[in-house]
Amino acid sequence: MATSCQHTKSATGLEPPKPTDSVYREDCTLCFDSIDDAAGLDVCLHCFNGGCAGERIHGRLHAQTASHPLAVNIRRTRKRKQPRADGEPPEKISKLAIKAETAEERYDTVADVHCYECGVDGISKEGKIGEVVEGILKANTFAKQEEVKAWEQEMTACEHTLCLQQEPSRQIHSGDLGHCTECDLKENLWLCLTCGNLGCGRSQWGGGGGNNHGIAHKDHSQHPVAVKLGSLTADGSADIYCYACDDEKVDPELVSHLKHWGIDIADRVKTEKSMIEMQIEQNLTWEFRMVDDQGKEMQPMFGAGFTGLKNIGNSCYLASVLQSLFAMPEFAQRYYRPDEAIPPITKPAEDLEVQLRKLADGLLSGRYGKPSSYVDASEDTPEQPWQDGLAPAMLKHLIGRGHAEFSTMRQQDSFELLLHLLKLVSRSQPGARGQYKDVSDPVEAFRFVMEQKLQCLGCKKVRYRQDEMENLSVAVPIKRLPPRQQDTTMANGGDKEAEKPKDEFEPVTLKQCLADFTAPEVVELDCSACGNKGFTKQSLFKTFPTILAVNARRFEIVNWVPTKQDVPVIVDEVVDMEAYRSKGKQAGEEELPDGGSAAASTSTAFVPNEMALEMLTSMGFPRVRCEKALHATGNSDAEAATAWLFEHMEDADIDSPLDLGGDSGSKPAGGAAVDPESIENLGNMGFSAPQARQALKETGGDMERAVDWLFSHPDATGDFGDDEQEGAGDVGAAEPVVAAEADVNKEDTKPARFALKSIVCHKGSSIHAGHYVAFIKKTLPGSEEEGWVLFNDEKVALGADAEEMKEFAYVYFFRRQLV
Repeated sequence: MATSCQHTKSATGLEPPKPTDSVYREDCTLCFDSIDDAAGLDVCLHCFNGGCAGERIHGRLHAQTASHPLAVNIRRTRKRKQPRADGEPPEKISKLAIKAETAEERYDTVADVHCYECGVDGISKEGKIGEVVEGILKANTFAKQEEVKAWEQEMTACEHTLCLQQEPSRQIHSGDLGHCTECDLKENLWLCLTCGNLGCGRSQWGGGGGNNHGIAHKDHSQHPVAVKLGSLTADGSADIYCYACDDEKVDPELVSHLKHWGIDIADRVKTEKSMIEMQIEQNLTWEFRMVDDQGKEMQPMFGAGFTGLKNIGNSCYLASVLQSLFAMPEFAQRYYRPDEAIPPITKPAEDLEVQLRKLADGLLSGRYGKPSSYVDASEDTPEQPWQDGLAPAMLKHLIGRGHAEFSTMRQQDSFELLLHLLKLVSRSQPGARGQYKDVSDPVEAFRFVMEQKLQCLGCKKVRYRQDEMENLSVAVPIKRLPPRQQDTTMANGGDKEAEKPKDEFEPVTLKQCLADFTAPEVVELDCSACGNKGFTKQSLFKTFPTILAVNARRFEIVNWVPTKQDVPVIVDEVVDMEAYRSKGKQAGEEELPDGGSAAASTSTAFVPNEMALEMLTSMGFPRVRCEKALHATGNSDAEAATAWLFEHMEDADIDSPLDLGGDSGSKPAGGAAVDPESIENLGNMGFSAPQARQALKETGGDMERAVDWLFSHPDATGDFGDDEQEGAGDVGAAEPVVAAEADVNKEDTKPARFALKSIVCHKGSSIHAGHYVAFIKKTLPGSEEEGWVLFNDEKVALGADAEEMKEFAYVYFFRRQLV
């Protein structure tokens, strides 16, 4: 019998979720317990937070912390398909008829409303409570909502939607909007925005039904733009399709275009899935088999440290990096703290620290690394099913939030993702120290100091500078092997020319790549001591990191497009890097005097980012163009600089030397004032005003780069030149501090031997396409031996050929051996 309590009677403030609200109804915001567990998930009726209802009781903890007593417990069980009769062939499905299986077809769902404060279960789902519960069950989950947003932000308007010409307006009666004008279909209806005709959609689109009457109308009328009525929402979003472009588009004037036909969307409620939602569902239904070279199923792995990450839409680049990071003790110990409670947080889904701890618990506890409990009896299944995997949707959203690339649903560069993630983790440490005990920055294990030596070819005087780094990006020499002889005669005796053979490349060793990276090179600089034009420049390791991340760049420009080539790189299990250690200033070496253009580290000349510059020059661009591109795009991102180069290839002065008039190319000249608001914003992040001022001057006032600069210069003294305080006038503008200045005199005498621990591999000709997987060397269960384990999204397996994959890895993770 349905019950009630005082909180349900006074629930006038409750409202169903709006399209813009995040509804966390799939998994807990603090752990990966979900609605598929026996206890289900408690979704707060007040704020739609999801909390587990099992032994961890995160739902109850949220209710107590937020004073939100009412929640709906949602439990979901997978329906079992009936096995086919003996001898009955499987149903034949054509590619064009693929239909996304709906949640209703896959699951049985039970919802029960209860009040934590009153201890009442089985509360009636009538009236306002019922509206809220129904809204929660029908709303897009947080994960799907973010996926839809990511796809939508990639859609744009076109000339046909921007210049739409409508016929004279008329009022379309509501009854005429209930079915197709040519048949009785009442779903998948598309309204022509030019004339107001209503036609059913394509017969094969997502299995949604249709007799192609909308297409037929387009064919004879040539009206280009239509809107799907069932996708309309009160906030003005809907499916817009341009037949002329044959693509999904955006109509900025949709509200007025619909009003032209007497349709007011203020009270519209979406009744059908949008095309994007159906595309996402279809993408997630694809299954990929895991077999070795002999076609045998690989051995699935389960348990702590062997938990997979589900692909949530081109997210393999993220999964491979996360698996590699959390296989390292520094990340595991920093974020996996099962005995430490998380303090009350209003929005745990939006807290990076919480989501990293949630991921660590998911990957390392063994709680979720289990074989899938669902077996489809109608299909042939392996003896031991794969695991379901964890869907880190909340963490993916936080990592990509505000980023032009990682906020999308497109495939991305895993190495760039690694750099971005390490930056976010470092930034989050000051805030975490105020809430948790024994907080240390795990990124510190990646940091090391490179020492650059400049030596004049004339007077032999030298200058040294140190730069703190977190990775190496080395170019892989690309040398093609002679093409093999191809038999161009067809088996039937014809003379048709065979297809062009695939390029094959000469193998190189990682040691060769490192040797090239650390080798001296000649640069054109004017010596301030003797006036000679020409220096040698060499970068070697001043210190070595605990974890060394190496990016192997196999790119060359093919038809003006950076193309990844499959050059084999031979990598030893253990690499001795002693040969690349800097010996520092030697006896008898004389330092160059301050000033002059030879001082590459002075504050009066633009110094291009060495790593980015090397990446660009390795693609074949002239150095002068590369420097211009880096100066124009912030001096940090090689990809942005590459895009700039392609846009400015025809500039008349593209090959003219970079002329900055003596000032730094990326920062204000001399004592130029910086934005006080920027100083205040950095101050709110915990940095002093002098530190903020110096960082902003070093980065041209760019807040994003200033934050990066501050984290890479923790011991910067700051710029006191503008401070109105006693003694400040004698200090003046502080001398720019090079990275890791505090470690310049630090001796690193420990062995420089590194063991390969994990690799991120990529298949495909472009880093923005193809597929990423990770191979990680782990101690195998029940054994003291180590073996290579493949992490392919949610599938974790033993028995893969890691030796072959090592040759084509994109990112290598080495761990220093100190004994």
